[in-house]
Amino acid sequence: MIPRINERTHTPHDPLSEALGRPISIEDGLAEHTVIAYWTGLDEYTLNDEQASWTATQWAQHLEEPLLEHPFAAGPKDDRRAIFHLDTRLHPEDRDLSDAEWAETAHRLARAAGIEIPGDTNGCRWAAVQGKPGRLDLVANLIRLDGAWQPRPADLPQRLAGEARRIEHDLRLTRVPVAPQPPAGARAVPTATTQFATVLDQLADERSRPLAAVRALVEHTAHRIAHQPGAERPGTAHRLEWIARRLHGIQEDLDATATTLRQAAGPTASLPLTPAPSPPAPAPHRAR
Repeated sequence: MIPRINERTHTPHDPLSEALGRPISIEDGLAEHTVIAYWTGLDEYTLNDEQASWTATQWAQHLEEPLLEHPFAAGPKDDRRAIFHLDTRLHPEDRDLSDAEWAETAHRLARAAGIEIPGDTNGCRWAAVQGKPGRLDLVANLIRLDGAWQPRPADLPQRLAGEARRIEHDLRLTRVPVAPQPPAGARAVPTATTQFATVLDQLADERSRPLAAVRALVEHTAHRIAHQPGAERPGTAHRLEWIARRLHGIQEDLDATATTLRQAAGPTASLPLTPAPSPPAPAPHRAR
């Protein structure tokens, strides 16, 4: 199980469309149990005479309302992109989870992300969608009911990865290997430690470094295979997407380890390190 944090957006329509695998419309109905969990205040917020099942558009409007009700609420640097989107995928060989297991997973990830705080009656609106096999999408508005902006924890990727490992253990799912952490109390030579952190930063760089390039190729291949005919198409594409998310998890582990190394080194100056060259652009694909 690998959670992935997506870029925040201004509206929940695109995250919900991605979760469902299709654009949402006013007439769009949702299959039963598609929304498997939501913020605890919704039951009290909803009027008794309202319909029992909402459309995808109604869920989008519900999640978007805090942006309209609090027009001056903003995050760091006056950022109004308040829609938080987290998607999580199971390993291809994992068993199917029940609705109750998906709901438990959603609430635990929401708490790990700081979206749901037990006992907080003015927290964030959020909903978890189980619209694709083996995948869970959590969409939340970071503007709280009291108009304040819910800050994201500084160690959010590590908190989500740790909770995912605990969920894997509790539900007996396939465990994802994680990068080894340095032993407690270990302290290398300051200059070397800082240089090692720089190397890890280069490997984990999202824009132009080797792992990012490999991940982009894998994701591109998965997209092309998903649109090709063949009996193995869905399973193969799913496995490639899983590989891409594992690569993304490795990047996050490398980044977290680099941060640990820099903290261990302290403010000691490091020797200059020649940046690693950018990977070559992939050769153009020729259709046969």
